[in-house]
Amino acid sequence: MHPVAELLPFAVALAAAGALAGLLAGMFGIGGGAILVPIFFHVFGLLGVPEEVRMQLALGTSLAIIVPTSVRSFMSHRKRGAVDTELLKGWVIAVPLGTLIAAYVAAKASSVELRVIFALIALALAFRMIFNRATWQLGSDLPGNPVRFFVGAGIGVLSGLMGIGGGVLNNTFMTLYGRPIHQAVATSAGIGVLISIPGLVGYVWGGWGLDGLPPFSTGYINWIAVALLIPITLSLAPLGAQLAHAMSKRQLEIGFGIFLILVSLQFFATIVA
Repeated sequence: MHPVAELLPFAVALAAAGALAGLLAGMFGIGGGAILVPIFFHVFGLLGVPEEVRMQLALGTSLAIIVPTSVRSFMSHRKRGAVDTELLKGWVIAVPLGTLIAAYVAAKASSVELRVIFALIALALAFRMIFNRATWQLGSDLPGNPVRFFVGAGIGVLSGLMGIGGGVLNNTFMTLYGRPIHQAVATSAGIGVLISIPGLVGYVWGGWGLDGLPPFSTGYINWIAVALLIPITLSLAPLGAQLAHAMSKRQLEIGFGIFLILVSLQFFATIVA
């Protein structure tokens, strides 16, 4: 076990990541997992968590933190009347189903494979955010079923494999079909609830009884990290929601896109090292 003095910088890094994740949860309707997962991966490594379970533990713990963050962000946006409740009701089965499939895949995949998946999806999201234009549209309204169902399931799968709340993916889907960005952001907070709760269950099941997990872990969920970060993310999610309704997203999208590119490159570096 590392001395407390050596672990202090990483506790500070976790706290900072939690603060940023909470703000992003409110501003973009996302759970902040794109920030938390790479932080968790490296901190768990410094704590001696084996390579074989480290990435899965980072993903599962991220989704556990997203549960209350997404719920609070969703409640904040719903008070403003911006949530598309019809879309959420239509995805009550599709999104959780996709997330459970992702948890199953994660339990069977190697750490390297999961890092490659995370990095590739993050790169795709980064370029979408950086080069996105408001004029890009595929239609004037959201498609009906079965297309909508498969989109929801796909969002669940990709989000579950990244440990994220699905906000960036849902924002892309809704804005490509003419929905206002603020409605997309508000609805994405609800999508985060549909992803994080079954994701937590799936990652607990996928890692149940495995060797090499750190103390206070249930499956691929580490409750020490959850307990440390949840108060921080919860306290800042409402502030993020206020900012979302008070400012333009363009510069923030570019900045977040650049961040995702850096995270992807760093993950690729760990693979080839």
